[in-house]
Amino acid sequence: MSRKIDLVKELLKSIHRGVSVEELKKKYSDILTQISPIEIPLIEQQLVREGIRIDDILKLCDLHVELFREFLQSRELRGVPKGHPVDLFMRENEWILKQAEALSLYVSAFANTTDENSRKSYFEVVKKILSELKKIRLHYRKIQMLVFPYLERRGIAAVPRVLWGREDQAMVKIRQLLELLPKINIVDTSSAKLVSEKALEIAKEVSELVFRENKILYPAVYALFSEGEWVAIAEIANEMGWLIDIGEVEWKPSAKPVLPYEIDGRISLQQIEALPQEFRSMALAKGVEPDNYVVKRDNDIELSTGFLKPNEVDAIFRSLPLETTYADINDRVRFFSESKLGRGFVRTKTILGRRIEFCHPPRLEKLVRQTVDELKQGKEPYREFWTKLGDSIIRVLIVPVRGANGEYLGTVEIVEDMTEILNKPEEIKKKIMVL
Repeated sequence: MSRKIDLVKELLKSIHRGVSVEELKKKYSDILTQISPIEIPLIEQQLVREGIRIDDILKLCDLHVELFREFLQSRELRGVPKGHPVDLFMRENEWILKQAEALSLYVSAFANTTDENSRKSYFEVVKKILSELKKIRLHYRKIQMLVFPYLERRGIAAVPRVLWGREDQAMVKIRQLLELLPKINIVDTSSAKLVSEKALEIAKEVSELVFRENKILYPAVYALFSEGEWVAIAEIANEMGWLIDIGEVEWKPSAKPVLPYEIDGRISLQQIEALPQEFRSMALAKGVEPDNYVVKRDNDIELSTGFLKPNEVDAIFRSLPLETTYADINDRVRFFSESKLGRGFVRTKTILGRRIEFCHPPRLEKLVRQTVDELKQGKEPYREFWTKLGDSIIRVLIVPVRGANGEYLGTVEIVEDMTEILNKPEEIKKKIMVL
């Protein structure tokens, strides 16, 4: 470690002398790639204690991240096209690693300074970095919802569960520290130490996650997944959004998107041989049994987000804590649902085919007609009304229903009993769990 710290000091001196990044890469790349993201916070803490300026140490982050990327691509991930999901995941990890390194630096400076103004300044920067770091939830959500299902289909469940557990742990710690910061007295040394310990722990855990993903997960899934699987991942990831500006995309796949339930989960010997040793020992130690569960069954209704039998559709609507009435493009009632959890307005099968405004008292007919027309025209995204039904307080949402291309299909009226929420707000607040 002392040798690595001396190397980093020498690099900083070189940067001060104006030596180019390319020249530094040629001279120090072999040694620098041996410094993992896990060790960086330890080295930086020592440099801060020795009085080296934070701005100078931050200049090293870009060099370290660039070398780490080249180290990975030259060994495990050759030829990943720019814009491929693996490329974008790794570029997001570069952003995450920089945030973690900056957090480690500034919180170390915060804990080690005795000057009140400096401590206040460092504290504000720490808060800002933590708020930025909270955005990594988007990165982990993409991994959890888009990558892990394809592994699980292949019978590899242990790796996703372990990684998700670590990701969740990091997110919980970030949230808890952000909640703690407003209560901290920055002048108090013990409080500063507490913040420092918690923030350094977060920086270390996040850096370890970057290392695990880049060194183990991405090389494994790049070897396992087909182009069609990556197409599906890319399409949904683009909808979810990225932490980075993805820029121009060179990856131009020709395959159609393939979802997890559509693949044969068996892993070939050739694929096994291409897996990183760490992944192989963790995922395949006890053998794997592909998940062959059939998602699309005979007589299923195919919806845009899944498959259901008619009796399941009916049962799901009955299980919702709300009731709906749907009128089509002709303003005629075609469907309504009844909830087992509470009844709203009276509706019967005799309203099927009835004009929507005739399902209301004449005194409300004009309001209903005007509301539906405005929603048809796109003047409002929805309309909200509140009313009473006996002792119950009811919220009514009138929402336009539009197709995939934005074409108007009809209107749905959603009726929900909000009595308990409004009458017992404090009791409801006690039930809130932060997930």
